[in-house]
Amino acid sequence: MKLAEALIQRADAQKRIEQLKARIVRNARVQEGEEPAENPAALLEELERIAASLADLIKRINRTNAQTLIAGGKTLSDALAERDILLVRRAAYQDLAQAASVSQDRYMRSELKFKSTVPVPDMQSRADDLARLHRELDAMIQQTNWNTELP
Repeated sequence: MKLAEALIQRADAQKRIEQLKARIVRNARVQEGEEPAENPAALLEELERIAASLADLIKRINRTNAQTLIAGGKTLSDALAERDILLVRRAAYQDLAQAASVSQDRYMRSELKFKSTVPVPDMQSRADDLARLHRELDAMIQQTNWNTELP
């Protein structure tokens, strides 16, 4: 199985666990004399089975990420961390650029006038650069995911 397929299975298992959890909670209590629509014990058994399978899959994915090298000689785990931080940094610059973009809606001279404390074009340019780096790294990660066998 390819790493990308394992990641898809991981996402499916996580969704399935969330669905089971919601069903268990809905059937946790019924009016006296009534039966639940579904057996909570059976749902819990299924949840435990899927959780155990998911734990094994996550361990295999993590081991693979730690051992797999991508272009540039870094591990896939390191690339994933860098990708996550690029996203955080891009959002910070984007939010800063947006917040600093001053629009004057003054109708009277006595109203407050605002000015930007940072160079908005530079902040937007930096956000764009970080977005490009994120896309490039993400593409490299995705390619590696589809080319790497999961042990």
